Amino acid sequence: MIAKYFNKSLMLLSTAAVLSSCVPDSVEGNGINQDPVDASFTVSKTAENRYTLKRNHNNYLNSQWNIDDDGFNNGKGEEKIFLPDAGTYVIQHQAVGIGGMMAGKSQQTVVVPTSDPVSGNMIQGGRFDTPDEISKWNIHKISASGAQWVFANGKATIVASGSNQQAIYQALNVEAGKSYSIDLVASSDTPLVNTWFEVYVVNSIPASGQDISGSVLRNINTWDGCGTGKFKGKVSSVGCNSGKNGGIFTATATGTVYLVIKCGGQTVNSLSIDKVEFRRMQ
Repeated sequence: MIAKYFNKSLMLLSTAAVLSSCVPDSVEGNGINQDPVDASFTVSKTAENRYTLKRNHNNYLNSQWNIDDDGFNNGKGEEKIFLPDAGTYVIQHQAVGIGGMMAGKSQQTVVVPTSDPVSGNMIQGGRFDTPDEISKWNIHKISASGAQWVFANGKATIVASGSNQQAIYQALNVEAGKSYSIDLVASSDTPLVNTWFEVYVVNSIPASGQDISGSVLRNINTWDGCGTGKFKGKVSSVGCNSGKNGGIFTATATGTVYLVIKCGGQTVNSLSIDKVEFRRMQ
């Protein structure tokens, strides 16, 4: 932005001198517009399941990256990413210009041939795309009514009111002493009202009608200041306190545990989840 500063001592000059001193310099543009830019980028494979994204130009202020439709997040001109699951990924890059203007966008497709042998996703049906995937999840009724998870359009969506709550869960086999990272994509088209969203790992099947307790591993909570506006992204980014406790679960015994995703509130109209992940850490 071009700024002009007026020296108060000039007020002592004659009117003619003041007028002549205020003639603007010849400047092209108004200083706040961003010319069209090229947001293209390169993708380089650096190791199995690991890639480097690098933008081709630097004539704008900032970069935002959207990996596999997880939502755009601020990033650097060069980003290193890990894609542990086999599949096809669409990667988008947005160039952010002066005044926060979106100055350009581009995308590329990356095909990952094999899953990482250690960090592959242990969740089954984490994308909720097919009836078979949805069948991997169990409904846990906490409140008698007033809260319901609905599976449709490739997502699981919670509708709740009157401070009622409900959960979904899935069994997983873990190994003693190993740590596991948990994350998922959450979105809402409307602000949440007096809402809690929490992710747990518990040692036994949740009992019908009973609440879930223990360490909260990921969360969105309006009392803590998140979820109060429209959002979309991984809970590690859009959740409170970076998603609570870092989303890391360390197993104390080898055997079966249960990943539980719970939500409830006064008004929850469109909180959806997708791409649930439970991965063993290196």
